[in-house]
Amino acid sequence: MTQQDLGGANNKNIKVVKKGLTKHLQRARNAKNDDYYTLLSDIEKELKHYKNHFKDKVVFCNCDDPRVSNFFHYFSYNFEQLGLKKLITTCYKNQNTELFSKQKSEKAIYLEYTGSKNQNNIPNITEIGIKHLKEDGDFRSKECIELLKQSDIIVTNPPFSLFREYVEQLIKHNKKFLIIGNKNAITYKEIFNLIKENKLWVGAMPMGYDMLFAVPEEYAKRMVKSGKAGSQYRIIDGVVYGRSPSIWFTNLDIEKRHEDLILYKTYLGNEKEYPKYDHYDAINVNRVTDIPQDYNGAMGVPVTFLDKYNPDQFEILGLDDHRLAYPEWRGRGPSLKGKTIYRRIIIKNKKI
Repeated sequence: MTQQDLGGANNKNIKVVKKGLTKHLQRARNAKNDDYYTLLSDIEKELKHYKNHFKDKVVFCNCDDPRVSNFFHYFSYNFEQLGLKKLITTCYKNQNTELFSKQKSEKAIYLEYTGSKNQNNIPNITEIGIKHLKEDGDFRSKECIELLKQSDIIVTNPPFSLFREYVEQLIKHNKKFLIIGNKNAITYKEIFNLIKENKLWVGAMPMGYDMLFAVPEEYAKRMVKSGKAGSQYRIIDGVVYGRSPSIWFTNLDIEKRHEDLILYKTYLGNEKEYPKYDHYDAINVNRVTDIPQDYNGAMGVPVTFLDKYNPDQFEILGLDDHRLAYPEWRGRGPSLKGKTIYRRIIIKNKKI
């Protein structure tokens, strides 16, 4: 579809989008505000571990307004360095702003970028194809699914409320991906089963890393008025950032995933430190660093174990209530000496 085909009103909308996009690109080139780069730096810290995956690939950011998306910024400015084939970005037209996606576009649009044409390796508005979608730009729409089928790797931060459905779509279409999700998604039955089957794993950045997100101005005001500083938001140099316990999820292989966890402690002689659960034959391990090197049975470890998980070293047997046949445990951790403790992943050392 050409701009001429869109008619006068649509051409006007495209000019508005171009103006906003040009401003975004110019700001990205010239801005000295460290606050702006906080989000971009999060992307850079994670993406640097995957550079070998992107050569000759089509990258699709299907939950991003390109005018404000740092995913679009990262891939467009690193297009030649990564050796990308194409970058596609879609924007949802909904005007209801959300914490993780500044959805401000009046029309659902998608952009295609195939690299710099003037050899300066800097994206220019004349080099970016801006097109309108007939539907609303929802990742579940037929148009967006067709774009998904054309793509090799999906990189974005999807709506957390639709995380299960979003991942299900990626798996259904056999796509490689690198996405952001809430840490609690680990305990979702559908997501954990993918982790257990080695179809999905935690990304390179540590699970304890504090991810911050830019938020619309009005939302920022509401958070400051009714939210809790430190847990729901943080103010850095006068700028309000939304805070959420978020991590990267991926099915792209990285070196971290094949590093053995060095074990220092022993079970023999320290049995009292590793009590067994009330209803299951597995020892409890309170900290990942306390995993014994000489125990060959089932062990319950904190969910942060996934940060150190090497499938060549350990086998994941299950997640407490998904592994164990006790309905009253649904959504809870296992019982230890009559008390319910926090969630545990059940593992076994494969090298003993």
